[in-house]
Amino acid sequence: MYLIKYEKSTFSLVRRSSFVLLLLLCLYRLEGHAFERNLWDDGWRFAICQDDSPQQSVFDDSTWRLLDLPHDWAIEEDFHALHPSGANGGALPGGKGWYRKHLVLQDKDASSRYALHFDGAYMNTSVYVNSQLVGTRPYGFISFSFDLTPYLNKQGDNVIAVKVDNSQQPNSRWYTGCGIYRHVYLMKSTDVRIAQWGVQAITEVKKGVGNVMLNTQIENLSGRNRRLMVRQKVWNKNHEVVAQSSKAINVVAPATMVSQQMRVQKPKLWSLSSPYLYTVTTEVLENDRVIDCDTFNLGLRTVKFDVQKGFFLNGENIKINGVCLHGDLGCLGAAINEDALHRQVKMMMEMGVNAIRCSHNPPAPELLNLCDSLGVLVVDESFDSWLQGKTPYDYSLYFKSWFERDLRDMVLRDRNHPSIILWSIGNEVLEQWNKVNNSGMALEDVNILLNNTRDKSALSQGDTLNLNSKLTQALAAIVRRYDPTRMITAGCNEVSPNNNLFKSGALDVIGFNYHQKKVKDVPQNFPGKPFLMTETVSALQTRGYYKMPSDSLFRMPGKKRPFTDPTFLCSSYDNSCAYWGSTHEQTWDVVKHTPYCAGQFIWTGFDYIGEPTPFNFPARSSYFGIVDLAGFPKDCYYMYQSEWTDKPVLHLFPHWNWIEGQTIDLWCYYNQADEVELFINGKSQGVRQKRNDHEYHVAWRVTFEPGEARVVARKNGKVVGEQTRKTAGSPHHIRLTPNRQVLKRMVEAYRL
Repeated sequence: MYLIKYEKSTFSLVRRSSFVLLLLLCLYRLEGHAFERNLWDDGWRFAICQDDSPQQSVFDDSTWRLLDLPHDWAIEEDFHALHPSGANGGALPGGKGWYRKHLVLQDKDASSRYALHFDGAYMNTSVYVNSQLVGTRPYGFISFSFDLTPYLNKQGDNVIAVKVDNSQQPNSRWYTGCGIYRHVYLMKSTDVRIAQWGVQAITEVKKGVGNVMLNTQIENLSGRNRRLMVRQKVWNKNHEVVAQSSKAINVVAPATMVSQQMRVQKPKLWSLSSPYLYTVTTEVLENDRVIDCDTFNLGLRTVKFDVQKGFFLNGENIKINGVCLHGDLGCLGAAINEDALHRQVKMMMEMGVNAIRCSHNPPAPELLNLCDSLGVLVVDESFDSWLQGKTPYDYSLYFKSWFERDLRDMVLRDRNHPSIILWSIGNEVLEQWNKVNNSGMALEDVNILLNNTRDKSALSQGDTLNLNSKLTQALAAIVRRYDPTRMITAGCNEVSPNNNLFKSGALDVIGFNYHQKKVKDVPQNFPGKPFLMTETVSALQTRGYYKMPSDSLFRMPGKKRPFTDPTFLCSSYDNSCAYWGSTHEQTWDVVKHTPYCAGQFIWTGFDYIGEPTPFNFPARSSYFGIVDLAGFPKDCYYMYQSEWTDKPVLHLFPHWNWIEGQTIDLWCYYNQADEVELFINGKSQGVRQKRNDHEYHVAWRVTFEPGEARVVARKNGKVVGEQTRKTAGSPHHIRLTPNRQVLKRMVEAYRL
């Protein structure tokens, strides 16, 4: 049960700065203040229930499980071949889940309004208040709110019931989780308020000045005109006001937009190495009393995609070294966990990653806040399918009715994040072609369908735009309506200029998924367009397994299905990949040596649940990741670290546990050295050097003998590093080592 009591009172903070006071007013629950945003995760009752009886207020939920959100019920269950999600969906169950909670109010203010905000729930989420349906939101990756006010008893008990319906499966090509898997907030305001995501910051840095335009949408639900003051300030990290503006406005129903221009002198820029964040506060006052407020972080930076030289941040030419990430957190499932998410991003940064593509949906807000604060670039992506679906029950069923609302809400929610450099309006959508028939296709064959070579008849012909091209234009127009400052792309695995998305002319940046061999043709095929590899590689690796000879390339699964291999293992030499992809070294060599290529996003940074290409059940998680599900790097992690960072790298692999006399290939990734020499039990196996900047590892073919393999790196004849692999003895004990000495939950750090 949740009790809120509102009374008229005064609030004062003695000897506190105005900055701290304002942040408290805007962020935290305060008695007597009109606006509140309360984290509402705790104390929900939950059960799987296939009928709709729990929507009734009188329903007895006393035997239901008591839990705190975020919650993913599917990850708690068993994997099974017969679950309709299939191995691609993680082989975990779906179903209908119900969450119930009480809200007790003692509120005599007739002008107060309440809303329930969900950062995300998968999927088809319906909210009931006191047995009445408030609304339903189908898309499982979008943030949304419902106005509860018309349904509430402000002087007593209220029953909130939430149905999350993930029973129709398969509805995704990867594991999505089930339930209210992101945070929930209870919001309170007056009948005149700042609209949700209603403050937009448009920035420009020019001649040493940061120009900040703030557009603020004020909603008026009171039924009468109101005379208000909008006061806005920009604060630096020292809690000092560096720019401010106030404007008196007459707010009419239903809403009024107010714009204010401010100038930040000698601004500190947001960059990868120094992601400086200002704080913007907005107060709405009536008769000198604050009736609503808002706060968000602001980064001042310049972004440019250049046709010839790629990407520039603050005038500096930077190669985008990115990874794609799905939303699950391995054994934790899809339920958002700030500590686990922070660990993922930090591990990627330590590898040298400077960008993340949110694949293939709007991410949890915490990820964007992390990227803002840590200095990581983001491509924010909306959909994996449009009107033509990839699985029987995916978003295509809802696209026609919901795409405009969902795309708008993604842009409104995320547009003030300085980390975001591009919007992506889709990933490998079937509308690239004129018509694709995937009726009755097995789920594990969808990726083969997406990457099949098609003849010219499947592509746009002539100068007349077809409906798929016009749809692309419509989606891009929605994005530009709500954010005119950023460019738009899409992840396309059809790289012909006659791709309907390219033909539309609506994409500012050409995005290739794979096809690194055709990068050389981009200037001719797409003159005047910046270029980015939105998805690359699709290498297949099992950490610790090595298939020899290592100079053989294994492409899987091949177009012939079903593909079988009783080992369910893929080689961790960089010699195994999906047939549509490449090795890590092959694509990086193209990206590195192509100035007009802005960069790449590798598929993927971490392994994820679902999509176990090239296998089917009992495989149920991906092999694509550079880091595995448990958070342990695979060997290719160190290749990128040697190329993308200034850290000294010396990584010898594989392990040194084999059959005596067996022929073994040893590889070494290294940097900051002229040569490396291998020793087996003290005997030199030869010196190796990377002969040019198109080589990324060296190798030896040796005969195994128990003992140790040691590699020595030298620069200018001086030893600068050593690494040893020893033959293991009999198992003795298991050691668990925490990744930090002090365990502390980061509760609010990335929710602001």
